[in-house]
Amino acid sequence: MTTTKSKLAEESATHLAACEAFAASATGPEWLRTLRRNGVTHFTELGFPTTKFEDWIYCNVAPLTKLAFKPATSADAGVTAEQLAPFAFPGWTGSRLVFVNGHFAPALSTLPAPQKGVTITSLAAALASGDKLVEAQLAHHASVDGSGFSALNTAFIADGAFIALAPNAVAAEPVHLLFISAPGDTANTAQPRNLIVAGANSSAKVVEHYVSLGGAAHFTNAITEIIVGEGAHIEHAKFQEENLEAFHIATVQATLARDSRFLSHSISTGARLARHNIHLVMTGQGVDCVMNGLYAVGGKQLVDHHTVADHTVPHCNSHEFYHGILGGSSRGVFNGKIYVRKDAQKTDAKQTSRNFLLTDTATVNAKPQLEILADDVKCTHGATVGQLNDEALFYCRTRGIAEVNARRLLTHAFASEIVNRITVEPVREHLEQVLWARLEELIEKK
Repeated sequence: MTTTKSKLAEESATHLAACEAFAASATGPEWLRTLRRNGVTHFTELGFPTTKFEDWIYCNVAPLTKLAFKPATSADAGVTAEQLAPFAFPGWTGSRLVFVNGHFAPALSTLPAPQKGVTITSLAAALASGDKLVEAQLAHHASVDGSGFSALNTAFIADGAFIALAPNAVAAEPVHLLFISAPGDTANTAQPRNLIVAGANSSAKVVEHYVSLGGAAHFTNAITEIIVGEGAHIEHAKFQEENLEAFHIATVQATLARDSRFLSHSISTGARLARHNIHLVMTGQGVDCVMNGLYAVGGKQLVDHHTVADHTVPHCNSHEFYHGILGGSSRGVFNGKIYVRKDAQKTDAKQTSRNFLLTDTATVNAKPQLEILADDVKCTHGATVGQLNDEALFYCRTRGIAEVNARRLLTHAFASEIVNRITVEPVREHLEQVLWARLEELIEKK
């Protein structure tokens, strides 16, 4: 154990020194400074996880720890509006908040028209204004001791998106949060922290979008906390298409109150290594939540989805649908856990992971889990890993469709099952374009 701890300390030394310096010098109210110091303390203890940890057994972050990433301290990277054009959604009319290296860039952003009961701004602005809602909710849901990455993000809390909905408020249009990693003199680390608080019976649709400019290696370590009040409806789509040298670690932590509705989408096509933690906690009866996921990767990419649907009370529904498409020597990981606590009777929970391997060298490690402490529940889980269905291919061939085109058709249809569940049409159109190009590339390199 001593050897392990000394190794963790060595690998995290650069990041630890940086977050200690930031926590000591960064401004803000005392409660925020306390949060940062708490993050430093936990990161000192935890460091970066290794494959000896059960939750990280298939996700080796050693390549990340060996790179000397430098924390990004501002949005001043010379990014122009023209450079954002490839990441715009066709026909988008909603607001767009742009963050460069984790920091809000107002000159590149399109803020929404003022709307009663709806706040859409940067976390830095909300902190500067002394917003009491931020103090009450920030870092109260995503556990700082969940992993070294969570602790590191907490130590660097400074900026990100803040969205707040008063009771009964309905956001007039969807919100696009665009996070850009821009090249600098050295590889950059961005630590965005997002907070979404939806009051009772409110409603909003939020798109969280991560991209890169250029091909330089960089590290994104993001946390999004979502608090969905009684009877509120939130749709949250997270799309990660960073470059193939990037490292992306992210957590979405949602707390769901009575009779709330939560629709989650996680789409991942980029990054050398991408780890997505999506944790939902149902705290009130009558919750209905759906988690959709899709990843399409090739080469030597690694994408890892860890999901938790935590049923703490009776009469809640959670349904998960995750699809993976893998080519080259890529690796996929799905670890999904449905946790039904002792008093959570009448739970209805389903979990499905389906994966297509386009090559013999691609691999998937799927681990669906059920932990049920109640006795009156409906819970199912399952995972499949294989190649395209021979019968479906044969059917297409008998209709005069060439084999390569049949593979394209079936692969696109498999991906579309997830994409079509996104209710924001401009986002679907953008994803279809990106995924079409990505799938064509994977199929051609088969």
